[in-house]
Amino acid sequence: MKKSLFIFLLGVFSVFTVFAQQTVIKGSVKDAINNQPIPDVTVTIEETLQVTKTDAKGEFSFTTNVPLGEQILKISKNGYTTKRYPIVVNEGQTVNITDMTLDIDISDTEDLFAISLSDDELDDDTGASDNISGLLSSSRDLFQRTAAFEFSSSFFRVRGLDSDNGSVLINGIEMNKLYNGRPQWSNWGGLNDVVRNQELTSGLTPSAYNFGGILGTTNINVRASEARPGGRVTYSSSNRSYTNRLMVSYASGLVDGGWAYTISAGRRWGNEGYQDATLYDSNSFFASVEKKINDKHSINFTGIYAPNRRGKSSPNTQEVFDLKGIKYNEYWGWQNGEKRNSRIKEVEEPIVMLNHYWTISSKTTLNTNVAYQFGKLGNSRLDYNGTDLVNGFPEGGGANPSPTYYQKLPSFFVRNSPDNLGLAYGAQQQFLNNGQIDWNQMYEANISNTQRGGNAVYALYEDRVDDQQTTINSILNTEISDNILLNASLNYRYLKSENFAQVIDLLGASGYLDVDAFADNPNDIQNDILNPNRIVKEGDQFKYNYNLFASIVSGYVQAQFKYNKVDFFLAGSIANTQYQREGIYQNGGFPNNSLGKGEKLSFTGIGAKGGFTYKITGKHLLDVNAGYITRAPSLRNTFSNSRENHDVVGDRSGIDITEEKISSIDASYIFRSPIVKAKLTGYYTKFQDASEISFFFADGIGGDNSVFVQEVLQNIDKKHIGVELGIEAQVTPTIKLKGVASIGQYTYDNNPNLSLTTEPDDDAIAAGFVEGFRNYGEANLKDYKIAAGPQRAYSAGFEYRDPRYWFFGATVNFFTNTYVDVAPLTRTSNFTTDFDGNTFNDYDEDLARSLLKQEKFDDYIVVNLTGGKSWRVGDYFIGFFASVNNLLDEVYKTGGFEQGRNANFRQLRDDKALDTPVFGSKYWYGRGTTYFLNLNFRF
Repeated sequence: MKKSLFIFLLGVFSVFTVFAQQTVIKGSVKDAINNQPIPDVTVTIEETLQVTKTDAKGEFSFTTNVPLGEQILKISKNGYTTKRYPIVVNEGQTVNITDMTLDIDISDTEDLFAISLSDDELDDDTGASDNISGLLSSSRDLFQRTAAFEFSSSFFRVRGLDSDNGSVLINGIEMNKLYNGRPQWSNWGGLNDVVRNQELTSGLTPSAYNFGGILGTTNINVRASEARPGGRVTYSSSNRSYTNRLMVSYASGLVDGGWAYTISAGRRWGNEGYQDATLYDSNSFFASVEKKINDKHSINFTGIYAPNRRGKSSPNTQEVFDLKGIKYNEYWGWQNGEKRNSRIKEVEEPIVMLNHYWTISSKTTLNTNVAYQFGKLGNSRLDYNGTDLVNGFPEGGGANPSPTYYQKLPSFFVRNSPDNLGLAYGAQQQFLNNGQIDWNQMYEANISNTQRGGNAVYALYEDRVDDQQTTINSILNTEISDNILLNASLNYRYLKSENFAQVIDLLGASGYLDVDAFADNPNDIQNDILNPNRIVKEGDQFKYNYNLFASIVSGYVQAQFKYNKVDFFLAGSIANTQYQREGIYQNGGFPNNSLGKGEKLSFTGIGAKGGFTYKITGKHLLDVNAGYITRAPSLRNTFSNSRENHDVVGDRSGIDITEEKISSIDASYIFRSPIVKAKLTGYYTKFQDASEISFFFADGIGGDNSVFVQEVLQNIDKKHIGVELGIEAQVTPTIKLKGVASIGQYTYDNNPNLSLTTEPDDDAIAAGFVEGFRNYGEANLKDYKIAAGPQRAYSAGFEYRDPRYWFFGATVNFFTNTYVDVAPLTRTSNFTTDFDGNTFNDYDEDLARSLLKQEKFDDYIVVNLTGGKSWRVGDYFIGFFASVNNLLDEVYKTGGFEQGRNANFRQLRDDKALDTPVFGSKYWYGRGTTYFLNLNFRF
């Protein structure tokens, strides 16, 4: 008995001795002004592999493999000035540095850059500007920040990828739209102060919130208790998209009773941005309230309401650009002495969410969220096909009001009247002197027809999408041990999307006949058989009306392992996606396939990824990540003609629609020292079995026929390969040099299948369609470049930060290998085939190869400048920031697309034989010299 007691006491003594002899570094970090703890501060033991973060109480500790002797402890967080503390660590002792302080960095410009970025480039929704910059704006990585802030005006895409390959979350709730997979940035536009607390995981690296895509995950944290306490008033001026911006925000921090709140309101406005008549009218409101119930439970409510309206700008052909210049916009015209834009995008989609945070233990948390988003998204346009019923059939219609309609431009007359060039000269002078929409002419035509007892010939309407989406999820994070972290989540998303056209303005008329003026069969003219020959008024729905339903159930699990020499992770995900269309109208062209609910579609997506970071030394690291993902096609690319029928992509081609497959791998070498930081990355990504749908009016179908078609591409494979380099050097305490390079090649990797659908009318039959369908087989796209902005981009620059809180920076950016988006239809058998099904008797293969060569845009250089000054007045801060983009006023193309009008060899040959083609490619141009000014007051 005594021997057993002695052994037990000896064991207890040994345990206490081990703990007593443990080497520990611990401490806490507080705000230097308000003395409040600062969470998520990065604490690093320099020249080692030891990194940790402060917890909610601002505390941290190092307990394993603690280095001995003289060390430097570095503490840093975005928005604060980095500090370094020298310490001496003795074996078996505890170094306790409590109440270290961080000062607000009054020269911090990160939020100012974000204001310039998210309010400007991210709001655009043109085909050339699926901009991923918002996914990168919170990154501290030099390459990603350069891509976000220096390359964004050129619509550069990191690795050539669309934004649907990255996830954007707010408080753990995914914000990507189910329709196209992309985030709608304007839903929280103008709220930069309250959405700048972001956590980014790039590429396939692990996220604590979801599995993510191959571009990574950005989680915007709007939790009230974690907002930096204090207020800010900001005024901005610019000549880019808006001209004025005013914003006020205030965050209380955690106050007595366990409450915290954050509020913000803003307004952005302008009659015209850089392009003509691009009005901007936006208001933004935000409120977040949190109640900390006890040490384990907290509830946060957030409401976001950011209604906005803005005028769109048009892509233009080279002919139009040569005549009118870079600022020209075809969408507007004068009315009562004011510029009126016919293409207005209006977004009003409030978001409300409730978040519950449960600290189950010191090592386990569970975050459960519920969100509801609703509202409307509208895009207006002019209709010029208004008709009257004459003997039971619609007759009438007006002239195309577009000033750039091909029959109004000089090139049309050069091609069709080469012996009378006076007609071309007259068209040129008319376009130069006017060249805008004639609103008065449309009013006069409508009023005149109304006085004769007729209906509107012209009308302004909008394509509306009214979404209602509910999201519920739970996110679990738990430390299984000091080395193993487990993340998991379950998610449910449900969408009801109402889609219809709505009359905005009848332009002086009293009604519009809701029929299809292009139908050539009396049985096909009705947009809704249930309401034939309906006369609609302003505010009425017409043309098309249907609902789309989507539901997604998904989950993921991830394990992260952290050790001295290597960190690695493994993650897996699964998702079930269901889609269904419900027709509200019974379309006359598809009476048996348009009304009611169609087939319910189901897709199963899986994901697997893993990676490791090998720490060669404290300065040299190797990082490798790889993943395989299958995902459901987006709603947009699932239904081939959702406005008129239930048809699903592949229904008639014999190629079933299926999940898209993505394989990706990247490897990086990372070097970091107190002076130089560098990262070199190589990557490879392969897409398989993708689908894409486009809509256009095509000439030369089955010979010389003209048909409005839906073009369906299936089984598309794409390949993205390249390297990325970012290097920066703090050559003096005040001067930093930086350089970035992106060298990529993004190509189609196969010949996908192409089919066309259209209404089954006489024109379609003449063009060889069978019941409105024609399959062309392979489109010869392999090795054509993908239109994804510049495939190569380079940047070199410097920053100077004076100890007296002023700064200046300049960058020179070079862009090359930008390509036009090719028209797939011209790369099919239709291009070579005459009306009789045989090859054109004058077909020239060498000439055809030249005609189909993909256009490569000119290289260009853009110089950008930034600068600013900050002042501290007692406990208050004043900051001024200015930037000039494209200092040298370089003219350059950011993107463009071939028009699909010239669908066969003869038409394309004859058109390109002209000095100025009638149906040349349409381009988007970058802005010339622009400025951005910002003044803010913080308290």
